[in-house]
Amino acid sequence: MDWLADPQAWDAPSPELQRAQERRSQFLLALKHFELGELSSGQAAEMCGLSRPGFLLEAGRHGVSVAELDPEELETEFAHS
Repeated sequence: MDWLADPQAWDAPSPELQRAQERRSQFLLALKHFELGELSSGQAAEMCGLSRPGFLLEAGRHGVSVAELDPEELETEFAHS
């Protein structure tokens, strides 16, 4: 069911849909705290119930940088790749 396209689903979502909405909300909240530097990736992952690698993968998919490297660090990283 596409609950965004079906306003009736907003009134009484199924338990599965409600849980999916809660998990997404928890992830987005954890992601924002991570993006602001308020949580480590491990803390954010724990907050939303994902593994650390899973959280980092999803963060990247949502356009959040998972590593902050200055230009010199980037150059060093790519030189050793």
